[in-house]
Amino acid sequence: MLDDLKYIHDKDADDALGVIEKQWQQLEHEFEFEAVPGGPIDNVVWAGMGGSAIPAQVSLSWPGHDKPFEICRNYDIPRYVGPNTLFVASSYSGNTEETLEALTQAEAKKAQIVVVAAGGKLADRAREAGYPLAIIPGGIQPRMTTLYFLKFLATLFEKMGLAEGLREQLTAAAPHLKAVTSAWRADVPTAQNPAKQLAQELMGKSVVAYGGPKMMPVANKFKIALNENAKNVAWWNQLPEFSHNEMIGWSSHPTDKPYGVVDIRSNLEHERVRKRFVVTERLLSGMRPAPHVIEPQGGTLIDQILWGMAFCDFVSLYVALLNGLNPTPVDLVEKFKAELNT
Repeated sequence: MLDDLKYIHDKDADDALGVIEKQWQQLEHEFEFEAVPGGPIDNVVWAGMGGSAIPAQVSLSWPGHDKPFEICRNYDIPRYVGPNTLFVASSYSGNTEETLEALTQAEAKKAQIVVVAAGGKLADRAREAGYPLAIIPGGIQPRMTTLYFLKFLATLFEKMGLAEGLREQLTAAAPHLKAVTSAWRADVPTAQNPAKQLAQELMGKSVVAYGGPKMMPVANKFKIALNENAKNVAWWNQLPEFSHNEMIGWSSHPTDKPYGVVDIRSNLEHERVRKRFVVTERLLSGMRPAPHVIEPQGGTLIDQILWGMAFCDFVSLYVALLNGLNPTPVDLVEKFKAELNT
């Protein structure tokens, strides 16, 4: 099925595979906004939901700044937000109600506000208030715009003197990402295509993805991609926290339970984290399904994060095709939003 290009073309009517293959181009996008806040910054709060929060997770995993940094996935912002807080309101649609409410609260706290969106109410409010506004190119699904947001974050931090070299590192990573994704395209047969192979292993299963502190945004991105692309139940967690609680939960589950376990193991993680993966696999042998191990490729952390997110995106799209689904629409989410507003 995954080597039938006509079947893939028919099911993937919105060309999600083409969008994912071209994600590297997002790293070459240059953001232009005339001014940024100029006051002293004590901390950073990034308000965003779903894929609009993933770039902030990457920033926590790939630290290039030394300011306290918190992600707000909520209507309510942290109590400490104030005039020395850099508050980033992030929403691809620009209509995410949690982010709009968080912005209102940040305004009341007189935070230093920057907005990033493709349009919508958020962009309108930024223009009305004169906040620095970065526009993300429109026309694609929010979960497929992560690298635009990441490039924006790097650009903003450099403009505000909070980091150096992040933007250049992302731009330099684009050719590497372009090269590696060519191995996972639809026209590469399953026998030579590891993304298709893993998708076949995960089809029909509830997926649980694990990463260490450096790969945790990849595990979360995989979960989101499986949820929205494949319409597949999935969860994620990270080590070492897993070893202190969730590990015990697996000890009573027989291996015939319909789970697919995926370990995202980077050679750049702390040596004790790497050992935890190995010891966990040994101790849980026979108690849970054996993990499928993804080893992100690349000589730098950002290369490995980008590799991991792209690979997992391809896997999720192939799971969608195996499920007989068009990966792009998320009709249930749109119905939920409509009913929430009735």
